[in-house]
Amino acid sequence: MDYCPHTKEDIARMQKAIGVKDIEELFADIPKKFRLKKIPDLPGALSETETIALMKNIAARNFMPRLTLTGAGAYAHHIPAVVSHLVGRTEFYSAYTPYQAEISQGLLQAIYEYQTMVANLTGTDIANASMYDGASAMAEAAVLCGKMSGRGKILIARSVHPEYRKVAQAYAWANSYVVLEIPYAADGQVDTKTLRKEIDDNTAAVLIQSPNFFGCIEDVAAVSEAAHARGALVISGFTDGTSLGLLKPAGCAGADFVVGEGQSFGNPLNYGGPYLGIFAAKEKYLRRIPGRLAGATVDKNGKRGFVLTLQTREQHIRREKATSNICSNEALCALAAGIYLAALGKNLRKLALLNVQKTQYFKEKVSSLPGWRTIFAAPVYNEFVVTCPDARQANDKLRREGIIGGYELQNDYPELENSLLFCVTELISKEDMDRVVGILK
Repeated sequence: MDYCPHTKEDIARMQKAIGVKDIEELFADIPKKFRLKKIPDLPGALSETETIALMKNIAARNFMPRLTLTGAGAYAHHIPAVVSHLVGRTEFYSAYTPYQAEISQGLLQAIYEYQTMVANLTGTDIANASMYDGASAMAEAAVLCGKMSGRGKILIARSVHPEYRKVAQAYAWANSYVVLEIPYAADGQVDTKTLRKEIDDNTAAVLIQSPNFFGCIEDVAAVSEAAHARGALVISGFTDGTSLGLLKPAGCAGADFVVGEGQSFGNPLNYGGPYLGIFAAKEKYLRRIPGRLAGATVDKNGKRGFVLTLQTREQHIRREKATSNICSNEALCALAAGIYLAALGKNLRKLALLNVQKTQYFKEKVSSLPGWRTIFAAPVYNEFVVTCPDARQANDKLRREGIIGGYELQNDYPELENSLLFCVTELISKEDMDRVVGILK
C-alpha cells in the first residue's frame, strides 16, 4: 500500500499555519513549463540482470570525451590510487558526525591533519573542517565580515567566478547588504583604481579571486593594502587548489580570509559534485568562523587525543547566537583532500609548475593561429583567455573529435564575445595540445 505520512487534515493545518491555500503555491517560483504535470509511465519490475543491461544501454549514450580543456571551476587532475583506497574504508566511508570523540579518534585526527595542511597552504592560522563548496565558503565569509563590522557594503571583483558572485549576492540580499561589482582592468586583474574609489567607511569586505576566473593571478597585497586602509576586510578565493602549491599564500599577502574549492585535491569531477569548501582565516576570527573545528588535546593520562572544539559557535549548540546556519560539512571529501596532500607532499609544487609550463606552451601555440590572440597580459596559472573568429564553431570542431574545448565566456561576460577560457593540467600531454592546435587550424 502507498505510504503517506500526513493525513489531509494534517496538510490542511500546515497550509493554514504558513498561509497558503494550495500546495501549488509553494512552487510559484518555478515556471509552469518546468513542472512535472504527470508521472511518466514506468516499466514493470526488472530482474537484476535486466536492470544492469538497461543501465549499461543508457550509459552508452553518454558522451565520453577523450580530452577536456575546460576548467572554469572544475578541474581534472591525476588522483593517486591511495586516495580512493583509503577513503573507501568502512571506518571512514560510513562514518557520521564525530560528536562522540571517544569512538571517533581516527576521523577527528584526519580532520585535524587536513585543517593543518590547509592553514599551511593558505598562509593562515586556522581552517575549519570544510564547507559545502567554494561558492558558499566565499558567501559565508562575506556575510561574516558584515556582521562583525556592522557595515553594509560588500565589494566583489567581476573577475570572481560568476557562480560564486551569484551565491554571494544571494547571501548578501538575505542579510540586507549591498553588493557592488568592481570591473576588471585591461590586463585581466581587478581594476584597483575603481576599487580604491569605491572603498569607503561602510565597506565590510572586498572579495577577490586569485587565480581569478580568467586564470589571471591577482595582486592580493595591493588589494589588501587598499582595503585595510579604510578598515575593510579582504576575502581571497580560489577555484583550483593546486595553485596553492606555487603561488604566495593569500594569507601571507594580507588577506583576512582565504576561501575556495578543494575539488582539485583528490576529488573526481563526478559531473558536478560533491565539492569541498575550504575556509581559512586569521586566529582572531576563531570564534566567529562557521563550520566545525577539530582540535588536539590530551586526556587525564597525558595521552594525545582529538575533539570537536569551540562548538558553541555552531547552530546546533546556540542557535540564536550562531554565526552561520551551516550544520554539516564535506568530511569524506576533506578526507580525500587530506590523503591527496599527504601523498603528494612537497611534490605539490612540482605539479603546480607542470600546470604552469604546459599552459604557457598551449597558450603560445593557440595564440599563433590565424585570427586567434590572447586578451589579458597578466600572468596566469593553468587557465587563459583567447579570442577567435568563432568560438562556437571552434568548440564544435573539437567536439567532433571527442574533445571538450574551452569555456565560452560570452555566457557570463557579453563583452567577451567569441572568447574561450582554456585550461591545461598535468593530464594534458604535449601531443594532446599539438593535436588540438592542428584541429583548430
